[in-house]
Amino acid sequence: MASPWRAHLHEVIFEADTPAGKAFDIGLLVCILISVAAVLLESVESIREVWGPELKLLEWGLTILFTIEYLIRLATIGRPWRYALSFFGVVDLLSILPTYVSIVYAGSQSLIVIRALRLLRVFRVLKLAHFVGEAALLKAAVYASWRKIAVFLGTVVTLLLIIGSMMYLVEGVQGNDSDFTSIPRSIYWAIVTMTTVGYGDIAPKTVLGQVFASIVMILGYGIIAVPTGIVTVEISQAAKRRKGVSGQACPQCAAEGHDTDARHCKLCGARL
Repeated sequence: MASPWRAHLHEVIFEADTPAGKAFDIGLLVCILISVAAVLLESVESIREVWGPELKLLEWGLTILFTIEYLIRLATIGRPWRYALSFFGVVDLLSILPTYVSIVYAGSQSLIVIRALRLLRVFRVLKLAHFVGEAALLKAAVYASWRKIAVFLGTVVTLLLIIGSMMYLVEGVQGNDSDFTSIPRSIYWAIVTMTTVGYGDIAPKTVLGQVFASIVMILGYGIIAVPTGIVTVEISQAAKRRKGVSGQACPQCAAEGHDTDARHCKLCGARL
């Protein structure tokens, strides 16, 4: 049984059903926005020359505040390692590490923008239950389709290897003025072309190479549509299985997204 102080802190930190919990989360979101804005402003040289020390002090102050908050989250959870390994647990940890790493590796504090991921909590804080449900639906669809997408990506990588090698054979053996000087460079061209990015820094010069490039471009349009179709089908199927989703967090592992009629956590089995 959790002690009263742990139960109270858990309700304030992980729930947004009480005035104290909502105030805590809104304050946290404001601090996150300020910290991200500080990092963006510090990257501007003219601003850094004038306000550099103040921005650095603000960055360290917020990092210490987030560190304390992270430790309190671990202390109020029955199974701290469950939260530490969860999505938001990892994000919370990564959001405070860059500042400490910057002590030995200058410039790493720019990675503080990872904190922006913590803004996803706004859907729970502002009681946007429909958005929470849609997020859970998208997560389920992506998880259900990852094997299909993995097979698809494996096929694409194989095609890129073949296409890059063939283009090197067509263009690379024509002379020293060719842009396709090696198979890896040709594979880079294949990736840029098939994804329809088309930087234009490498281009075929022979008629056969240009014909082959046209085929790759057309093939790229068809390939891009495949993962979209896979995820769309899974979203449709997940929507049929969907139930109402509550915003309650498990007191043991901090997992969210439980069904509205759930009495136990779907991950660790703790009573809600």
